[in-house]
Amino acid sequence: MDMYAKHGFICSARQVFDEMFDRKIADWNSMISGYWKWGYQNEASCLFELMRDRNVISWTAMVSGYCKSGDLENARRVFREMPEKSVVSWNAMLSGYVQNGFIEEGLSLFEEMMDVTDIKPDETTWVTVISSCAAKGDPELAKSLVSLIDSRKINLNSFIKTALIDMYAKCGSLETARKIFDDMGCQRNLVSWNAMISAYTKNADLASARELFNEMPEKDVVSWNSLISGYAQNGQSLMAIELFKEMLKTEKLKVDEVTMVSVISACGHLGALELGKWVISFCREHRIRLSISGYNSMISMYSRCGSIEEAKKAFQEMPKRDVVSYNSLIAGFASHGNGIKAFELILQMKEEGIEPDGITFMAVLTACSHAGLSKEAWELFKSIRNPAVDHYACMVDLLGRIGELDEAKKLVDEMPMKPHAGVYGALLNACRLHKRVEIGEVAAYELFELEPENSGNYVLLSNIYASMGRWEDVEKIRELMKKKGVAKTTGWSWVEYEGNIHRFIAGDRGHKYSEEIYKLLKELGKKMRGMGYVADKSCVLRDVEEEEKEEMVGTHSEKLAIGFALVVSGDNTTNGVIRVVKNLRVCGDCHRFIKILSKLVEREIVVRDNNRFHCFKDGECSCKDFW
Repeated sequence: MDMYAKHGFICSARQVFDEMFDRKIADWNSMISGYWKWGYQNEASCLFELMRDRNVISWTAMVSGYCKSGDLENARRVFREMPEKSVVSWNAMLSGYVQNGFIEEGLSLFEEMMDVTDIKPDETTWVTVISSCAAKGDPELAKSLVSLIDSRKINLNSFIKTALIDMYAKCGSLETARKIFDDMGCQRNLVSWNAMISAYTKNADLASARELFNEMPEKDVVSWNSLISGYAQNGQSLMAIELFKEMLKTEKLKVDEVTMVSVISACGHLGALELGKWVISFCREHRIRLSISGYNSMISMYSRCGSIEEAKKAFQEMPKRDVVSYNSLIAGFASHGNGIKAFELILQMKEEGIEPDGITFMAVLTACSHAGLSKEAWELFKSIRNPAVDHYACMVDLLGRIGELDEAKKLVDEMPMKPHAGVYGALLNACRLHKRVEIGEVAAYELFELEPENSGNYVLLSNIYASMGRWEDVEKIRELMKKKGVAKTTGWSWVEYEGNIHRFIAGDRGHKYSEEIYKLLKELGKKMRGMGYVADKSCVLRDVEEEEKEEMVGTHSEKLAIGFALVVSGDNTTNGVIRVVKNLRVCGDCHRFIKILSKLVEREIVVRDNNRFHCFKDGECSCKDFW
């Protein structure tokens, strides 16, 4: 019976159990544990009720089972009804609270255990309580817990020390975490090495994480996953993908869903569609089953790579969806300016019984803003019970796009909470679009206070001045940046080709195809002038000769990336979508250039900047010239 129960043959186990003449308590406990292990909650509860004689193991099995199924109400009830409790019983309830996110309740239960019982906490108790403090991230709480451990002269074995490493890291005390790790010496095991690497990645110290990773005597899948996810979550997506490729060369290791979710996310960040498709096909070939989280990362990846149809397909294939699934696809529609589809999705999620959250509303409002659906946006905004500052930012963006700058400014002034940088950023960008310098200055100087190191805000105000020929004011902004030590963010554009990412900066001549790229762009420029293209020199933030301005806008990074894609693809227009990612907002000249170019070369060109997607086709852009 015990063998059947442990291996999932529950019906066979129950049949043997029912045929037993002399059942011991241990037999009942084995059957109950088998039910819980394989998710038969009702059967476990019914069998427990039939027991005449129960021991502490029977009661603890029920507490543990309810906790693992997330039913804390019944777990608490059974725990309180227990005639006697062991340290294992207390640990089961403590772990249940922590694993289900009820940190305060877990800590209160620990205090009760210490105050009203004679039961001595064991290693599992301390590890669970330390994990609670880690989840809280409260340095003072951590300090008081360590004092308690010291006062009780607890033997700090490798498990407790590893938990302390995690706690100190989450409380921001990396130095203390590293000291514990170093002091462990021969006590260090794979788990403690992984904990320290995770500590570094969660605190964005990737150099130290990589150094420690390289020093590891042995690595498991958790070691690789910690560093890969660290790179992916801290914007170093190329490094995440390179490390994944390195991991695949290690024959002993088998990648899991955690690995794949991190790599899929990295592909999405880079906009590397072909690489993302290869990763997903790898999952299927190796039968790596994706959970809801895995599918959500896939939807996000396809959306961020500009393939919204593939994102929809992944969404429709999901056996079960959650609010993140909907938010991911709605955000995809928002970045592509499809407000109608976003609205349809919010209705669909309500029909499925999934309640929209603040992120859902923000994504739909963004979609409305990008699509110019002002009436629908206002109706949705008014339906939100307590709009957050991000929802106000979306409405300011919407009003700004349709040219209602005074209304946008009024909304900012009347907000019930203090506006954040997103609100003033939306207002400033609207002023750039409509050349409203007076409101733009107000928004910009608020941003200089809120985000003194964000060079993009200074550049936006400079753009407004430059478009009006106010070169003295442009120079003043440049001097202000110099005085504050603000460096302009380097603009990068990149394009994927044959599994590799090719990156360009403005005026870049370091690529091996540079000569061909510049030659092609020059030829295309001549043809485009015959189609009405004139370089927009107002995008140059320096008062230089007109000829020099034209040359400067002609070598922007997105133009070089597109030039490269055209050079390597030649006349091949089969499935010939050119996909470019830019880390900054695309400038007005490049936008007009790519519109005309798409008609000239008869290619669809998709550009993802830091604001939205631009799908250029036949001389038009999906953003309708508002971005």
